[in-house]
Amino acid sequence: MKLTLIIILLAVLVSLGSGLWFLAKDDQGSTRVLMALKIRVLLSAVLIGFLLFGYYQGWIFPHATPAN
Repeated sequence: MKLTLIIILLAVLVSLGSGLWFLAKDDQGSTRVLMALKIRVLLSAVLIGFLLFGYYQGWIFPHATPAN
């Protein structure tokens, strides 16, 4: 489960980087920046879905903060 989450997070970061690259280097009529944004939003939604699913299944849990 944790490996899946890390892979999805890395894919989000790669999509972010490619979107930045396309924004800086592509010509005016290119739609590759928009496609990179769509992929990043989709991957982020999947990541959040996996986090919620893992939390409700008891596979992952937040760290307890010490009481002061």
